[in-house]
Amino acid sequence: MTSSNKPQSERYNLRALCAQAILEVLEHGASLSQPLNSYANKVNDKDRALMQEICFGIMRMLPELEFYVQNLMDKVFTGKNRVVHYLLLVGLYQILYTRIPEHAAASETVNGVVVLKKQQLKGVVNGVLRSFLRQKTELNEQFKQQGNTSLHPNWLLTRIKHAYPDSWQTIINANNQRPPMWIRVNKQHDCVKEYQQKLHTKGIDTLTDNNLDCALRVVLPVPVNQLPDFELGAATVQDLSAQHAAYLLAPQDHETILDLCAAPGGKTTHILELAPQAQVLAVDIDSERVKRIHQNLKRLKLRAEVKIGDGLTPEQWCENQQFDRILLDAPCSATGVIRRHPDIKWLRRDSDIAELAKLQYQILVNIWPYLKSGGILVYATCSILPDENSAQILRFLADHDNAKQVGEMQQYLPDENGGDGFFYTKLQKS
Repeated sequence: MTSSNKPQSERYNLRALCAQAILEVLEHGASLSQPLNSYANKVNDKDRALMQEICFGIMRMLPELEFYVQNLMDKVFTGKNRVVHYLLLVGLYQILYTRIPEHAAASETVNGVVVLKKQQLKGVVNGVLRSFLRQKTELNEQFKQQGNTSLHPNWLLTRIKHAYPDSWQTIINANNQRPPMWIRVNKQHDCVKEYQQKLHTKGIDTLTDNNLDCALRVVLPVPVNQLPDFELGAATVQDLSAQHAAYLLAPQDHETILDLCAAPGGKTTHILELAPQAQVLAVDIDSERVKRIHQNLKRLKLRAEVKIGDGLTPEQWCENQQFDRILLDAPCSATGVIRRHPDIKWLRRDSDIAELAKLQYQILVNIWPYLKSGGILVYATCSILPDENSAQILRFLADHDNAKQVGEMQQYLPDENGGDGFFYTKLQKS
């Protein structure tokens, strides 16, 4: 049988792919979604789900897994063999956090060494994993006493403790959980109760939210293609806290509205679900992510103008247009969505926060002239750090006599069964 005729399952080793994905993130600074997307067409649906579980899980539990490797090896793999270090993390994660039988997990991980063309290291990998199986309980006790049990880098832990001295532990605990699945029901398509019943008929149980009537939490997360009429636009997967943005903006039909830093388009489509006759311009700097805006608009059968543009230079894409409302979802540290993107913990640096705060403030200052007098701007981030949120707004208000705050600043913190960490402020031009 030639290699091209082999069944798909024989053409790849899932554990080797996972190790390469982790290497891309931790050694080369890639976002985890990049290698996962590029490997997605190499694996079948079942393995795709397992690949995501392993890779996201390793990012979540990284300090624990690293602790075990350091205690089981005299010298860790470096250089061209570094990928084997990440393969060990893959093996350990499976043993600890999946239902795969321990010896099967170890065996498949050892097979991954061959696929990675590191056959000479098979014995070492096998030995480390077998040692871990023997010493698992003892090593786990050692980790609890000596290891980084917060599973966060020290700089981020320090910032969270400083900002939230009374609730930092709750935030850390929420960050270390798997994220809940929230959906937004498109009320142009179904009333919420009807759609909830459709879900129930398919065996998908949901819970409502007390504050947002179109939000439903899926009790046991499912792939989006299992949601009834998803491709017909009946619902959108969107975190609970993110769903507040469009409501706070309060769009009205026939208004001109700018959604800046709009990709992948969840908030753009929500604006249009609330005000279908609004004239919406969605702008983002990332040409790849802009494609997602188009896809979401098409699926929901909504119309908006979409442009690739930089929030720092609105004169290049805005012409002389002014807007009744602007939603600025500013680029940020994403420290509020760590449970959805645990690689953020290891990709961000402490020094990034000041740079991001500078960028956010400049975008806010540069877009402000494009808001009509009397118009509303909603400033949003998925951060929980005050430098990017309340401090920005207080500075902006001090620098701009024609800006006033409407209502209170809203800082949502990640909640185990609730929404992610998000910040919102509503400003009006006087």
